[in-house]
Amino acid sequence: MKACIMCGGEGTRLRPLTFERPKPSIPILNKPSVVHLIEHLCKEGFNSIVITLGYMAENIEEQLGDGRIFGVHIDYVYEKEKLGTAGGVKNAEKYLKGEPFIVLGGDHVLNLNLREMYRFYEMNDALVTIGLLSIDDPREFGIADMDVNNRIRRFLEKPGPGEIFSNLASTGIYMCDPHIFDWIPANTKYDFAKDLFPAMLEKNYKINGMLARGKWTDVGNAAAYRQAQRWMLEALPGTSIVGQFTTKDARLTGPLQFGHNVSVGSNSAIVGPVVIGENTRIGDNVLIGPYTTIGSNCVINDESRILSSYIFNNITIGSNCNVSGSIIDNGAKVSDNSCLENGTVIGPNVVIGNNTTVHSNTKIWPDIVVPENTNVKKDMINESYM
Repeated sequence: MKACIMCGGEGTRLRPLTFERPKPSIPILNKPSVVHLIEHLCKEGFNSIVITLGYMAENIEEQLGDGRIFGVHIDYVYEKEKLGTAGGVKNAEKYLKGEPFIVLGGDHVLNLNLREMYRFYEMNDALVTIGLLSIDDPREFGIADMDVNNRIRRFLEKPGPGEIFSNLASTGIYMCDPHIFDWIPANTKYDFAKDLFPAMLEKNYKINGMLARGKWTDVGNAAAYRQAQRWMLEALPGTSIVGQFTTKDARLTGPLQFGHNVSVGSNSAIVGPVVIGENTRIGDNVLIGPYTTIGSNCVINDESRILSSYIFNNITIGSNCNVSGSIIDNGAKVSDNSCLENGTVIGPNVVIGNNTTVHSNTKIWPDIVVPENTNVKKDMINESYM
């Protein structure tokens, strides 16, 4: 079975995490998000994959190669200019024509039964079947009004106040008949939700919806990213330690996943689910709480507390620091006695001085040096990245 993964977006809502990488390459459990997606597609039987590329395309192709390591075959299609969601898929038509295919976003994190969706599509006669989920706040998604026979009667992208006629949100996962290409203009910016679906409904062409079951999010912002990490951590099957591991008298409670050459100091406590990458050192009297990932080549110094946070690679956390519900990008340094409050996002190569507090939901862009004894109450923007 064939799949098309759209990876062309710039991920502006996820800045500062998307300055050094495209959105599908943001790490979840210390490996690129798109790798989890491809592994799931393979498990569901989709082993012929086309990836549409735009922003920082070489990063994704370098990480995935030809796909054989994941048990699939991958072809790549580049967009010279932005073509929209449907236009990008049209650009990959030569790889997709001839049989049905599924379309997904490269930032999707999910555990949905995609094989079931394929079978549902086969049993019905619509050109497109949209995966739908009932969610509390559908304002950032397309919403569908579907009848008892699974036929979509109305579809509206990002409804405003008074327009939310349904809480059935489109997941952006579509099962498509190859004849769908007849509806999409070539070399033109054209979207599934904004252009194609309204055009089909206006001409009374059938679009089906399928009520999906399970977990799904698109990692479009920092809150969704934290939720995706949490889901994946909840699914850890148990404790695994790869290679050398050293500790004195630490207290470890699984599930845990440790890479090679992890060390944990005296009287430290790690309560899973937690993932820690290779060559990372945890000091003495450190508390690492559930739903935390720490990347490779990191140092967490004595007396610090790391709770429900996502720490990338080559990061140093000083002594007696509090890091709660935070995301910290590669190469950053948090100096002694500092506090990162819930929802903070620290960009790559940021240096935070001693005795500094970064207030909740604040972002610091790459390469910024925050002086010691500072209260950071609003976003710090590096003009050189504008």
